[in-house]
Amino acid sequence: MKMESHEREPRTIDELDLRLLCALEVNGRASFSRIGAVLGVSDQTIARRYRRLCAEAGLRVVAVRDAERLGHDQWMLRLRCVPDSALTIADALAKRPDTSWIALASGGTEVICGTRPRSPGDHDDLLLGKLPRTPAVVEIRAHQMLHRFFGGPTGWLRKLGALTDDQIAALHPGPVSTQGQAHIDAEDEPLVAALERDGRATYPELQRVTGRSESAVKRRLADLITSGAVYIDVEYHSEPLGRPVTAALWITASPAALHSVGEALATHDEIAYATATAGPSNILVTAVFENTPALYAYLSGRLGHLDGVQHVEATPFLRRVKQLTYQRPMR
Repeated sequence: MKMESHEREPRTIDELDLRLLCALEVNGRASFSRIGAVLGVSDQTIARRYRRLCAEAGLRVVAVRDAERLGHDQWMLRLRCVPDSALTIADALAKRPDTSWIALASGGTEVICGTRPRSPGDHDDLLLGKLPRTPAVVEIRAHQMLHRFFGGPTGWLRKLGALTDDQIAALHPGPVSTQGQAHIDAEDEPLVAALERDGRATYPELQRVTGRSESAVKRRLADLITSGAVYIDVEYHSEPLGRPVTAALWITASPAALHSVGEALATHDEIAYATATAGPSNILVTAVFENTPALYAYLSGRLGHLDGVQHVEATPFLRRVKQLTYQRPMR
């Protein structure tokens, strides 16, 4: 039986909202009718819930270039700033197309920024040019990302177990190649740029912005996704999901335990992203929690008892300024 309701829906995330978010994480371009059939509700209900999540939970479906599959460098920067300057610096960084993730931390005196330079020139412009010449930036720590343990195309929502294996299989767009290096051609740029703005853009819309036929757009988009060059991701606020506390954990593991620690972290429900890095620490994770006591319990418990972990620095976020492709409004 299909569930249907015409009463005013609550402003919090309920079970159906969560299942819809998970479905979009599995296949962000699946039609509302396909999602509805898998979840057992009408496509009108899915459309209504989708619009409400966009308005109230910051939901956006976007295409993301997979830097790891494309062979592009990725860096996480820690910028220590003079008081009252961090928000201005974060706002300026958020406007750059080569930044993908920005947060304020350390009581508002530190900016944590992910960058995806597409060329050595982009990297040099930011790290050797603009940032060192910014008087308000008093220290720069650059961590190059070396190996992703969790995150990217594998989203955190599936750890919540809202969908069954059969539902995931019914929604999944198909296998993604892990062989060789993926690439995005120059003629693909209008297509990818349009999907970075709206990952659910229709084929007629993509046809208009690319000048290609609809069939050509379908084939090339399928090729880009199958090769792993891009993936369709979901952006959302974690607060309505009951996870308002987010922190970066800068972990130092012994070299011999680096891979085993990273693989173990990838299985933890609290971990939304985990990568090996070069720099002062050798593992960086982003973790989400219900509250501050839950963060403490994780640091002193499951993480603290991992064999090979030598040191952990926790940096709770004060505010997220930019998610994957867009700047969050200032509140």
